[in-house]
Amino acid sequence: MVKKVVRDDAESILENVVEAMQEKKARQIISLNLSEIPNAVTKYFVICHAPSKIQVDAIYDNVVEIVQKQCGTKPYNREGIENSEWILIDYIDTVVHVFLEDIRAFYDLEGLWADAKLKEYKSDE
Repeated sequence: MVKKVVRDDAESILENVVEAMQEKKARQIISLNLSEIPNAVTKYFVICHAPSKIQVDAIYDNVVEIVQKQCGTKPYNREGIENSEWILIDYIDTVVHVFLEDIRAFYDLEGLWADAKLKEYKSDE
């Protein structure tokens, strides 16, 4: 029997978050590498959006499930689950943001952290 290797490092969590987002057809998936920014709150932000609250919830559920299964890690904190406009999932070194499209545009995290290295991923759009 082959034992599955569980990795809970930031890069592994990042990879699994992106895959979970892609499975649920998240839009404009990006990561921001904040590791070289002094006093940054985390190593990575992973950001996406969806056109409906139902899809925001589905993306959130899939991220939590896949990261738990593949990395053996539960979120340290979660916020925004009640209204599903902006859900934050905190894995300490990797922080996930799942937005409704207009809420993402309003808060513009990409612009706020413009000094970070941005990476785009294949997504539904």
